[in-house]
Amino acid sequence: MALIAPRVTPGLPADDARNLARSLQDSNDITVFVDGTVHRLPAEARDAVVDLLGRLGRGEAVTVSSVEEMLTTSRAAELAGISHTYLRNMTDRGEIPVEYRGTHRRIRLADIMAWLETQKKTAVGNEETTGE
Repeated sequence: MALIAPRVTPGLPADDARNLARSLQDSNDITVFVDGTVHRLPAEARDAVVDLLGRLGRGEAVTVSSVEEMLTTSRAAELAGISHTYLRNMTDRGEIPVEYRGTHRRIRLADIMAWLETQKKTAVGNEETTGE
């Protein structure tokens, strides 16, 4: 799973920001044109785009990124087919990256999937060397 780096856009120049803010005032319809084709955005996407444009309209810099799925250690261990204690020990040793939310560990789904893929490759390599 490839991660795309966040994109940072500086605030708009004052004149552009005012014009955009004026256009957004009391607007609920955000329609976009892609290669000459009109697309009306669904409510969830419209809300995100209006928020983004509103921030630009106020002259704010914005960052756009994806939200990665973060797992509890229990859920990550379950997906990996290992014990919760073993997973915690692996995070302590730095074998699987971990982030802390307060005192709670969170693990990216992508990191668990990468670890599982490594385990598969190791298992296949061991079978080839033992002739099994």
